[in-house]
Amino acid sequence: MDNCHFITSIDVTNRLGEGIVWHSLTNTLWWTDIHGCQLHCYHWHTKELETWSTPERLTAFSIIGTEPVKMMVSFASGFATYEPETQQVEWIARPEQELNGHRFNDGRTDRQGRFWSATMVEQDEGLKGSLYRVDVTGCHAVLGGFQIPNALCWNQEGTRMYHADTPTGTIRQYDFDPLNGVPSNSQVFASVPQGEPDGAIVDAQGCLWVALWGGNGVARFSSDGKLDGILELPVSQPTCVALGGPNMDILFVTSATEGLTSEQKIREPLAGSVLIYQTGSRGLPEPKVNYYD
Repeated sequence: MDNCHFITSIDVTNRLGEGIVWHSLTNTLWWTDIHGCQLHCYHWHTKELETWSTPERLTAFSIIGTEPVKMMVSFASGFATYEPETQQVEWIARPEQELNGHRFNDGRTDRQGRFWSATMVEQDEGLKGSLYRVDVTGCHAVLGGFQIPNALCWNQEGTRMYHADTPTGTIRQYDFDPLNGVPSNSQVFASVPQGEPDGAIVDAQGCLWVALWGGNGVARFSSDGKLDGILELPVSQPTCVALGGPNMDILFVTSATEGLTSEQKIREPLAGSVLIYQTGSRGLPEPKVNYYD
């Protein structure tokens, strides 16, 4: 990808770095190490890194407020609000807590401020994961039949939703009703050229960027699903992407060490780090959750 140039990395050696988000109001970068049970915050101007331990695996989040920091989150077992500094958790819904081998995974806030997250299958007992929406009326199962749900994001207008079941290698697109938060008319958007689709975002030009798990790269697709470029990475397991920085033109990529052999870790010294690139593209600010209890 010609318009991306490596700047630096944040060397945190996460087991499973995920859910990376740029918070424009505070010029901070946030992400979670799911299996490490840690939440990280990187202050862009001071380069200070703050880290909190989480009460259980934190899989996705959206920042509600900053004094103190409060988030809408999906933990492994369900939806809650969470204050890292006080460790206060207020549960909203735990819809699959009784299912062995399931946990929440990828999530994001839609353009209208509803928080979404989906469950994945860690131990196959014949049941599939589902995508849930939290809004003013409660927690709702919206789509089902997933093994490892990922790549959840929306276009700038909030009229198209993207989602993937990672093992299929395919990203799907849906018509999205912004008023009611209902996706419909599922169809194939794109198949990834290498690896499997993981975390994704849509930029200000309407292009979709997706981390290629096991594929050593990030792919960018135009809004009509055509491959626009691949950024080759020095890690084999990139997990999620964000566009941010003061000018919204910095690409951040989380990665994982989970499952790598000792030999692979030697070959990939940046595995588990957050990789930072200057780009010629611009991102969109993350929507703020408009519902929380």
